Amino acid sequence: MGHAAPLRAPDLKGAVTEAEWEARVDLAACYRLMAVFGFTDLIYNHITLSVPGDPGHFLINPYGRFYDEVTASSLHVVDLEGNVIRRGDPDNGVNRAGYVIHSAVHAARKDAACVIHTHTRWDAAVSAMDCGLLPISQTALRFHGRTGYHDYQGPAIDEVERQALVASLGRNDALILRNHGALVCGRSVAEAFHLMQRFQTACQIQVDLMAAGAGIVKPSTEAQERTARMFAPSSNEAHVARNGQKEWAALLRRLDREDESYKC
Repeated sequence: MGHAAPLRAPDLKGAVTEAEWEARVDLAACYRLMAVFGFTDLIYNHITLSVPGDPGHFLINPYGRFYDEVTASSLHVVDLEGNVIRRGDPDNGVNRAGYVIHSAVHAARKDAACVIHTHTRWDAAVSAMDCGLLPISQTALRFHGRTGYHDYQGPAIDEVERQALVASLGRNDALILRNHGALVCGRSVAEAFHLMQRFQTACQIQVDLMAAGAGIVKPSTEAQERTARMFAPSSNEAHVARNGQKEWAALLRRLDREDESYKC
């Protein structure tokens, strides 16, 4: 029986700007945390992050690594046309579907520094429900009025679909890709991961409740609107914790206790 070749990547620390290296470490941590929380699908899906000070370029994972194998140096830098500007992993390239989806969002939403796309069991299940994500938990209400829907058109490899996808996302934080999965975008890695963790939790709650066959009780319309306003993203420094920063610091401490190899 043959053995898999060892994973390779150049050591890019010192070869890129300090800001880019910090972004790489943050993004690699995000990939590892997605694996920890079970938000992965083999080698598929992507998390992308705009390169600081380098408009039109973003970091993306090498197509062929598990999320728990991604490191800071293995990430590729690509432009909005899909060209690899700086190669990380020398053995695994870029998945075209990932480029099509993520480049569309990065091009249209300058505030979307970080974009996470998934197809977990929970978000795929909710994406196929005609009701979509229901306002039946406090967690789900974080996305009340901030979730778009995009009808399934087959695997996202057609650049023509980019305009339709962007239109479906609009100014929302989250997008449910019908019969497919989900996407969230944030102003930072911290905010994007926090949004995705909350979104997955909301989907899990809904799937569990429906599987239980119990009657569904919804909060009043007034309570829904008030809660959505309370959880709205804020640029106010006093409310920075709502943008996932406090949670991110705790998550990095957890990750570092278990494995710091993502920083290579």
